Parts: sequence; structure tokens; C-alpha cells
Amino acid sequence: YYQNCGIVDRVEEVHSKGAYGSLGYNCEWLLKEALKNVLRTHTTANSARFLYNIGPKFQPVKVFSIDKVYRNETLDATHLAEFNQVEGIVADYGISLGHLIGVINDFFCRMGLPRVRFKPAYNPYTEPSMEIFCYHTGLGKWIEVGNSGMFRPEMLRSLGLPPGVTVLGWGLSLERPAMIKFGF
Repeated sequence: YYQNCGIVDRVEEVHSKGAYGSLGYNCEWLLKEALKNVLRTHTTANSARFLYNIGPKFQPVKVFSIDKVYRNETLDATHLAEFNQVEGIVADYGISLGHLIGVINDFFCRMGLPRVRFKPAYNPYTEPSMEIFCYHTGLGKWIEVGNSGMFRPEMLRSLGLPPGVTVLGWGLSLERPAMIKFGF
């Protein structure tokens, strides 16, 4: 389906050569690689599909999902090979990183986890990007509970969203905040 509507060509162009302010990755993009079936490691693909579908008739929106994801992890007190990811996006005009920090702080405070920290990070789809940490009293340390950022313009324009639209996004583990909240 997506091969016939131009999005694949736009994504290939941005990835290979850059566009919309990006320099791209300056390497070959292969359709056969993109079409491989793999267990998803994050839910950004769901957000991208949703944003693509609303692009031509954009209206401000808030979207929330909970989906299973899979990682090649060594199991320990804070890592699982399979977990549930809570993903959210807010798409609108005139929103900023400050709004994203506020949304995430509010989310964790409502869950009973008021000790939240942010650390700059790299994510391929967002810039700026931040890792999110909550304090685990039982372990006596801060543990990562998610990642967040503002979707990059080259991603948004490739998906057909109009100039000036900003998208805030976050992906949070459901298990880690529960572990902190209930002392596991």
C-alpha cells in the first residue's frame, strides 16, 4: 500500500540525501531491508502511520497507545526481553520541549512517581531528545523509564504534515514505573 502513494520515495530521499533541513544518513536505503518482518523494538512506527494518515487534513491531535515491544536484552532487575510500551504523541502548532516535559512530569506524578529527571539523548526520529528517569527507592538509584523528544521536521514533512506543526512524542515502559511504584 505505502509503496504506491509516494511515502516510500520521500522516506528514501530524506534517509539517503537529506531534506527539510536534514543532511540525511548519506547511505543507501534499501526497500528490501525496510520490508523485512522483525519484532518491533518500539512503537514509533504506529505513530508514524497515524501521522501519515492525518497529514493531508491535519487537525491538532493527542494519541496514546499501549503495545508490546521486544528487545534483545540480558534479563536483570530493570531489563526485560518483552514489555509493554506506553506511547503518546501530541501534534499541534506552537508547542515546545517545555510542554513535553510538563506532560511527562504530570503523567508520572499522577502515577505516584514525583521524582522524575531528564537527560539529553539521541533518538533517530526526535531532536531534541531526552531519556526519562524515575527514582527507585528500593534499588537506591535512578532508573530509565522511557525516552522522549520532538519529532524531527524531516520526518514530519516526509509524512505530509504541514510546515509549522510540531509533534511531541514519548515511549515509556509500563513495567518499570509499576516496579518502582510497588517496590519490586
